[in-house]
Amino acid sequence: MKVGVAGIGRMGAAIAERLLKHGHQVAVWNRTPAKAQAMTQHGATVAATPAQLAASADIILSILTDASAIAAAYEGPEGLLSGKVSGKLFVEMSTVRPDTQHALAARIQTKGAAMIDCPVGGTTGPARDGKLLGFVGGDAADLSRARPVLEKLCRRIEHVGPVGAGASLKLAINLPLLVYWQAFGEALALCQPLGLDPARLVDIFADTSGGPNVLKTRGGMLADAMQGKAPASTTFNIDSIRKDMATMIEEARALGYDELPVTARALECFDEVSRAGLGDGDAVMLPMTWLKKNA
Repeated sequence: MKVGVAGIGRMGAAIAERLLKHGHQVAVWNRTPAKAQAMTQHGATVAATPAQLAASADIILSILTDASAIAAAYEGPEGLLSGKVSGKLFVEMSTVRPDTQHALAARIQTKGAAMIDCPVGGTTGPARDGKLLGFVGGDAADLSRARPVLEKLCRRIEHVGPVGAGASLKLAINLPLLVYWQAFGEALALCQPLGLDPARLVDIFADTSGGPNVLKTRGGMLADAMQGKAPASTTFNIDSIRKDMATMIEEARALGYDELPVTARALECFDEVSRAGLGDGDAVMLPMTWLKKNA
């Protein structure tokens, strides 16, 4: 199948690699051309513009930073929707508010094309291994068209409602995880006098009722961070966490909630980390950064 991927950040690149590995013809586009060009070593072709990407593919995946990036990629004289896209299927995978997806789907429909939103749970490792969680909003028939692609990326695909429903659930499932990075740092503060080996300590936490799956999948990286070792590579950076948390708070307000107090306070802590110049660091550094700051 001919697939286009718009947005070759960490996740977009991992998704494109996975699809290439499984025999799809993949074209890529990125606002920063060098990132797209790097994908040629894996067999991808590079589109010079979003319009060229859309013309080359039957299904176009977009995984972009925020609503502004989505607007820039889709609209304009060389945007994804600038040419003839009738009959094509767009799969929008960004972590944004559902209203963004509603508006985009309506615009795509006027062009004779279809869209589902399918943000995913997981980072670059699960993306390359085909073990993401896909949260789909849209028509069942459009999801059926996308399945040959999504089933190569996701170990579980949940169709949770109309367009925008995937975005809602993605924000919800990310919230406890992102807040947990702060909670874990605070819990470690109570353990410091014990002097336990970091790997042993992470293993104990992972085996408790309060231990999330992230301790099982990224426990080694956390233990290394507790010993002062930065991760060899970043899979989900702190500034991306901050963007997602701000989006959660904005969506809650739109739904009539005055605040998300736990999320808001955790975001303040992560804002401090970013101001210290660590915004591009991996999420596993958050607990230790907070501990060092308050030591």
